Amino acid sequence: MVCGGFACSKNALCALNVVYMLVGLLLIGVAAWGKGLGLVSSIHIIGGVIAVGVFLLLIAVAGLYMIILGLVFIFQFVISCSCLAINRSKQTDVINASWWVMSNKTRDELERSFDCCGLFNLTTLYQQDYAFCTAVCKIRRPTCQMCGEKFLKHSDEALKILGGVGLFFSFTEILGVWLAMRFRNQKDPRANPSAFL
Repeated sequence: MVCGGFACSKNALCALNVVYMLVGLLLIGVAAWGKGLGLVSSIHIIGGVIAVGVFLLLIAVAGLYMIILGLVFIFQFVISCSCLAINRSKQTDVINASWWVMSNKTRDELERSFDCCGLFNLTTLYQQDYAFCTAVCKIRRPTCQMCGEKFLKHSDEALKILGGVGLFFSFTEILGVWLAMRFRNQKDPRANPSAFL
């Protein structure tokens, strides 16, 4: 048997199916774990991650590679490149805009879980945020670290990890499309040659 033949393509597609099933289950498990521990309080983020996991699981089970994985590759590649390309000032803008849209309860949860008070010391609203802060650091020290700096540190790390992992898996999707096309165009050597294919 030559590698690149019918059996090799079939086995490679089966292995890729198993990998995507595991990735789908991993995404669903991590989202449930994050929600269970209270690390992520937004139901939209949890729902999105679970939807992506279920989608990958369905692709792996159905084996609909060529069209769906081609589209997923395009979206994932664009999003991964965006994650890697976003600079610190854009992250600051996004965090700042998100902070003022959040409810007071969500801000309070974030301040307690990150042990910080307020976002950035840019406006008079910082003093108001600081006054209502219930983080532990306010009791221990006279001043607390600003949440914006902690968020920037974590978001920068998360964006690099997400971008890198997404970029890696986007290229495995192209491999899946290529393997599916190759497998589709190969003839099974064990098949009856007189049978209609």
